[in-house]
Amino acid sequence: MITEDARALLSTGAVCDSCLGRPFADRSFGLTNAERGRALRTTVALADDEDFETTAPADCWVCEGYCGTFDAVAETIVDALEGTAFATYQVGTRVPPLVEENERLLREDAGLEPDVGESMKREMNREVGRRVGATTETEVDFDRPDVLAVVDLEGFDPLEALESGTVTSHAVDVQINPAFVYGRYRKLERDIPQTEWPCRECGGSGIQLGDDGEEPCDYCGGSGYLYDTSVEQVVRPHVVDAMDGDEGTFHGAGREDVDARMLEEGRPFVLEVKRPRVRDPDPAELEAEINEAADGAVEVAGLRLATYEMVERVKEHDASKHYRADVEFAESVDEDAFETALAELEGTTVEQYTPERVDHRRAGLTRERTVYAIDGDLRSPTEAEVRLHGEGGLYVKELISSDGGRTEPSLAGLLGTDAEVTALDVTGVEGENEPFEREAYFLDEPRDGSEPATGDA
Repeated sequence: MITEDARALLSTGAVCDSCLGRPFADRSFGLTNAERGRALRTTVALADDEDFETTAPADCWVCEGYCGTFDAVAETIVDALEGTAFATYQVGTRVPPLVEENERLLREDAGLEPDVGESMKREMNREVGRRVGATTETEVDFDRPDVLAVVDLEGFDPLEALESGTVTSHAVDVQINPAFVYGRYRKLERDIPQTEWPCRECGGSGIQLGDDGEEPCDYCGGSGYLYDTSVEQVVRPHVVDAMDGDEGTFHGAGREDVDARMLEEGRPFVLEVKRPRVRDPDPAELEAEINEAADGAVEVAGLRLATYEMVERVKEHDASKHYRADVEFAESVDEDAFETALAELEGTTVEQYTPERVDHRRAGLTRERTVYAIDGDLRSPTEAEVRLHGEGGLYVKELISSDGGRTEPSLAGLLGTDAEVTALDVTGVEGENEPFEREAYFLDEPRDGSEPATGDA
């Protein structure tokens, strides 16, 4: 019977209302543990016709005063979050081992199951959390909150906190989860990599050892990079600054060759910002700022505030690609042979052994990729433009050249002459079965006001 259990708990010593009510946390939804404990204490006093006496948290042998510090801990968390924008939060607690042992002994001495009710850790998380939410007007999120505040109860003396009404900030560790901006980039000039490309000779330091000691690296001119800029270097600083973050990481939906342009609607990407203090910059203003600074070399479009799921979406979503290539042949090719070769390639699944140009950084494997569609125009007996739509991962340059027989079939092999891609443009990156842009993974409304083109039901 519940009153008998309450008597057993009270007989263990001085127990505060929260600790008394916690073993009955699964009863009477809508009450705090302190309210349950006070009600049980009152019921026992009335039933036994005894004077009503309460126990303050400072005198409780179980929590040792911690259950009276909910307000002070919450205030410390709110102070620690000042200047950080967030919409969702979560509170976690590290409970001292001695207090956890006290909880176990309380139930054991009262003859209760060791896991009955709830733990002090859960109560602290909830009671402090609801106070934080009420003060900041934000919502709790147990899956992926914007901020996580972890309270280490051993970081402060509960009796001092009860007396002063404050808790030292050293007891609270605030973790700010990353924020994400999705968009598509267009690379309008060649010889711009997608991400930073550190110099292989100096390891990105820009320094080499000479006869007189350290001097600028000859290979990169002291910059530390093989290329003057990259899409990442164009985009990242503006997004990080707009979100007042510490650093950023660029995630692209695959990547094009350094010497290839990325045209048309562009390639999907997500910029991940670490420890952002601002989570809601204006995407349109940010987009305009990036494009103005890029001065025509790179453009971004469709920037939107996104959730962390968009990182996996961008990196793992099956995609197909569209290309346009300028091709030179070693010998003259006639129109009929050119058209016949393209017709044979259309719809074909080709076998491609890891190309020679990338075999220093990729495993030697034979991969099968499908050419969905291909056409072209023979501009002269030795020059052509080829347009194709292929499965993600298709090596286009090798489909044209054969890469010394590593790709079969190939345009060069079918024509019986060497062929080389002299200029390559990526003209489309799209999901195989549904678009990259999934509305459930965005935190804002579509900027053009149109219905989102997603795979959502």
